[in-house]
Amino acid sequence: MSDRFRPFVLPALLTVAACLPDATLETDAQKASYGIGLNIGRSLADIEEHVDMVAVMQGVTDALAEAEPALTRTEIETAMAAFEEMIRAEARERGSTEGAAFLEENAAREGVIVTESGLQYELLREGDGASPVSGGRAVVHYRGMLPDGTEFDSSYGDGEAVKFDVDGVVPGFSEALKLMKVGGHIRVVIPSDLAYGESGRLPVIGPNQVLVYEIELLGIE
Repeated sequence: MSDRFRPFVLPALLTVAACLPDATLETDAQKASYGIGLNIGRSLADIEEHVDMVAVMQGVTDALAEAEPALTRTEIETAMAAFEEMIRAEARERGSTEGAAFLEENAAREGVIVTESGLQYELLREGDGASPVSGGRAVVHYRGMLPDGTEFDSSYGDGEAVKFDVDGVVPGFSEALKLMKVGGHIRVVIPSDLAYGESGRLPVIGPNQVLVYEIELLGIE
């Protein structure tokens, strides 16, 4: 889930917090309770502006008191489905807008080549060996990042190169491999339609997310 609406979530949260005494965090139960609170807060962080904290606290209170719920199960399920679709739609729109802006900015950088498919790449080191082809396997080191630099995957951490079926990865990565020669090193920016598209790969890769990879081609099989 992700983003935004703000009626009075933060003021309400601060009001609730101000009415509570400072927590004592000495026993395991107190520390665990604090951890539960942290987990709840983190789970809401990306959608905080959509969340009405007064309603959240009423739900918690009613559950703990085993009171009759203020809404029927059907009402809650219908509202949750609509809420989740709203969040997904906003995430798709945000991914499209931010992705288009990043692709436009990157394409204008010196040395960046844009292929017919829309893939963008720049040579960091020219290779001098053979190029991977469909049906083959490539031996690579790689680092996958979001446009803001957040790393979501890398082979460098383990210190061992990875073998990929050339056609067994997302289309943009496959195309990038076929553009390389053994010994080469490139930076490639993959539009979302050549990556994970509208579905993304949650929780890290959102809908319509542009991806950035640095790839070193060490060998082919």
